[in-house]
Amino acid sequence: MKKKIIISGSVIIFFFSLLVYYYFNLNNEKKLIEKKKKIELVKTEGIENNEEEIRSLNIIQDVSYSAKDTKGNEYFVKASEGTIDQNYDNFIFLKSVNATINLENYKLIEISSDFGKYNTDNYDTIFSKNVIIKYLDNIIKGGYLDFSWGKNLMIISKNVVLESNQSSLQADVIEVNIEKKDIKIFMYEENKKVNIKSLN
Repeated sequence: MKKKIIISGSVIIFFFSLLVYYYFNLNNEKKLIEKKKKIELVKTEGIENNEEEIRSLNIIQDVSYSAKDTKGNEYFVKASEGTIDQNYDNFIFLKSVNATINLENYKLIEISSDFGKYNTDNYDTIFSKNVIIKYLDNIIKGGYLDFSWGKNLMIISKNVVLESNQSSLQADVIEVNIEKKDIKIFMYEENKKVNIKSLN
């Protein structure tokens, strides 16, 4: 009898030990899985935070650039914000842009636009949306301006309007050679004419 009681007691203790072992192992596995999930979540959040940090590092507040050629002509660009292109670090995307071209022995040319793209290598700038150019006694408005510092050339397009003291005109494109100080006005289609209105 005593042997049977001892054997059945040992069997009960053995099964009880197995239950306790599996119970704690299952709990530990659950805890490990939860920890792994938390670690993955932290890593993911860390990556997102790093991406945000990278984006914020690419943004420059109150950015300005200037250039001067051998003839003494100066070009100055200022913007409320600049973002470095992640693919090409020589391009800066600009917001609320103001620029001046100061030609030697000549009047100042002023440019403003909502957005811009500036090339730090050659100073070429694309101005876009609500482009306004003050040039001599003229105000030129358009949606897009491609300015080449090396070629001394401004090409204004998209709903172009040129206003002077005497007249106002609408065209597809106005091309300004700032070195020669001449203006070419034309339409894309030959059968369309430049619309000129006299203000007097």
